[in-house]
Amino acid sequence: MGLMLKGAYLEDDPQPDTAQDGEFRRAKSTIRNWITGDGSAGPVGEGGFGAESGRYHLFLAWNCPWAHRALLACLFKGLQNDIGASFAAPRRTADGWVFEEDGEFADPVFGAKALHEIYARVEPAYTGRVTVPVLWDLERGLAVSNESADIVRMLDQSFDGGLRLFPDDLAENIESWNERIYNTVNNGVYRAGFARTQEAYDRAVAEVFETLDLIERQLDETRFLAGDVFTEADLRLFPTLARFDVAYHYAFKCNIRRLQDYPNLWAYARAIYQMPGVADTVRFSIYKQGYFSPSPLRNPLGIVPAGPEIDWTTPHGRA
Repeated sequence: MGLMLKGAYLEDDPQPDTAQDGEFRRAKSTIRNWITGDGSAGPVGEGGFGAESGRYHLFLAWNCPWAHRALLACLFKGLQNDIGASFAAPRRTADGWVFEEDGEFADPVFGAKALHEIYARVEPAYTGRVTVPVLWDLERGLAVSNESADIVRMLDQSFDGGLRLFPDDLAENIESWNERIYNTVNNGVYRAGFARTQEAYDRAVAEVFETLDLIERQLDETRFLAGDVFTEADLRLFPTLARFDVAYHYAFKCNIRRLQDYPNLWAYARAIYQMPGVADTVRFSIYKQGYFSPSPLRNPLGIVPAGPEIDWTTPHGRA
């Protein structure tokens, strides 16, 4: 994963995520401002970012689960026509996330050829990872945030309309699920896939399936994670589930069980997929292109598998 160092793009990170113990550790997001209804300062960052239609733009990639969170937040809040989006091409190059000159993977805002050109606009000497999503303020010409969890929460709290994703009465339960799922599932699959030692892999993959087993039991009791309504906790879990059988099961060696081997979890995932508009946020073929891209450690030849063929449209049977 490339990064910017004092304004210059580096293809190779001098301080990679994988530490000497072989454990993958995700770098923290570096841009964390907050949109609020009146433009006052939010819980992090500076103020001046008011909730206005047409003011903000997202830089995304279809195959990134963290970007998928932001896309889903726009959908469930009814903001598809209020916040624009640019999608990077499915496979990264030596320039990291890149854009094409025209078509689906072009950048209509700046005409950028690569995402690091957007980060160069943050500040001349910007230092940090070049990741998606990035939420950009078109009015001020500033980056609001590159932290997906913050983007989901601020869109929910600062814009009226749509579904309330973080209701006050479920806040504690949602936060508990968020913490567990982020550490052991959302990031857990990466800890397994990017592990450099057997011990690091064994720890990570065990935690992935311990949590999936826990979720399977929970879904025997409730329709969604925090009860009978869809919340932020479900939104944050779904991108990992959508990629599990087509990518993580194979490319990241998370192969103790498939998503399809969990009766409740597989039905729950299909129930979310079949919600209005959700299927349009999912691109299984692009996931495979991204996760099976050439990698000297995981896929040296860069061959993309033909399968598996999975039907997400079968009736889910959940109330």
